Amino acid sequence: MIIYPTIQVKGGKCVNLIRGNVTEVEEFAVAPLAAARSYVSKGAEWLHLVDIDGILQGGEHNGEVITEIMKSVDIPCQVGGGIRTMAAAEWWFKAGADRIVLGTAAVKDRTFVREACSHWPGKVLVSIDAYEGKVVIEGWREKTMFSPLELAREFQNIGAAAIIYTDIDMDIDLPEASFAHTTQLAKELEIDVISSGTVRRLDDVAVLKHLPRISGAIIGRALFQNAVSLEDAIAVAKQPVAETPFI
Repeated sequence: MIIYPTIQVKGGKCVNLIRGNVTEVEEFAVAPLAAARSYVSKGAEWLHLVDIDGILQGGEHNGEVITEIMKSVDIPCQVGGGIRTMAAAEWWFKAGADRIVLGTAAVKDRTFVREACSHWPGKVLVSIDAYEGKVVIEGWREKTMFSPLELAREFQNIGAAAIIYTDIDMDIDLPEASFAHTTQLAKELEIDVISSGTVRRLDDVAVLKHLPRISGAIIGRALFQNAVSLEDAIAVAKQPVAETPFI
C-alpha cells in the first residue's frame, strides 16, 4: 500500500480544510515546497497535490507553486483541484503531473472523463466524496442523488485508473463513522481504491493495509498536526500481509 502525503495549496500557502469547507481553512507555517521536500526526505513515494483555489474557481490558480514542487522533487506527483476541461488536464501534464485527479467535473461530465481516460490511459483518477451515503461535489457544498458505488462502477467502466474515495463521515469525525463504506466500495470494484480522510492515527493505516483492493492512503492533516509520522505510516503500509488460507 502506498502512502500519499498531500499538500493542499490555497493562496500559495499550505492549508487544511476545516471540516471539508473549502472556504474555511487552517493555514500551516511551512511553505508548500518545504513540505514537499520534507516528505521526500522521509521516504514518500508519491505526492498528492491539490489546488484549493482551483476547486473554488476552476483553472490553475496555484499552478506556479505546484509546478515548482513537481520540478523540485524526484518522485511522481498526482494533481487535483479544478481540472474541468481537456485543456486544463493537458496544462497539468505539461507542467509535470504524472497523474491527474478529476472530481466535480467527473460527476457532471462523463464525456470529459471518457475522453481524458482515453487520451491519457492509466493517468486519470476520479475522486468520489461521500456524505451520508451520497456523493457530494463542489468542495462538499452540493449533495447529489448518486451513490458512491453507482458512480465508481461507471468510472471504472469508462477507464479510470483508480478511485480516490473520501468518506466524509470519517473525515469530520462523526462518532458512528467506520471503515465500512470504504471496505464495501473497494470490495465491489475491480480497480484500485485510494482512501482519503480515513487516517487520523497510525492504527488507521494498519486497518487500511488489511482491507481488500485498497492500494493507498492519502494523509494530510494527521501529518501536519504530527498525529502520525510519515516514516511510521510508510513502514506500516509496507508490512507484508499474511494470506489467510481458505478452508
